[in-house]
Amino acid sequence: MSSSTLSLRCLAAGSMLALLLAAAGCSKSVEPPPPTAGQPRAAPQARAASALGDLSSFRVIAADVATIVDRGDLAAAKTRIKDLEVAWDAAEAGLKPRAADDWHGVDKAIDRALKALRADPPNAADCKQALTALLNTIDGMAGKA
Repeated sequence: MSSSTLSLRCLAAGSMLALLLAAAGCSKSVEPPPPTAGQPRAAPQARAASALGDLSSFRVIAADVATIVDRGDLAAAKTRIKDLEVAWDAAEAGLKPRAADDWHGVDKAIDRALKALRADPPNAADCKQALTALLNTIDGMAGKA
């Protein structure tokens, strides 16, 4: 192989390396566009992760239960909160090691809501109070990552 061929190959390899490094340095993160005037903004808890990770699916169920309680259908709320209990218990092994104290805080708030809805008979005011506290607890976890 001639020295000029070797020089061209080295030059080509060096050029490719320089292009790759330049391309890697120019990458920018892609963020979703801000909402327009008619679109609602995401809830703060959906944007800021907690030390436990994404709690939005649990919050959705808790908010749904609160809506059902507000309608006065405590029997349906009792049925729906079972979904939260099952989902939370299923996620325990993945969540608890991340932030045990935070996990226990949410777990206790869920237990209080379960207790209020499973009381015989359940009291709507107690249920509302427990669910408000649960939602506040979940929301308070946002940004603790």
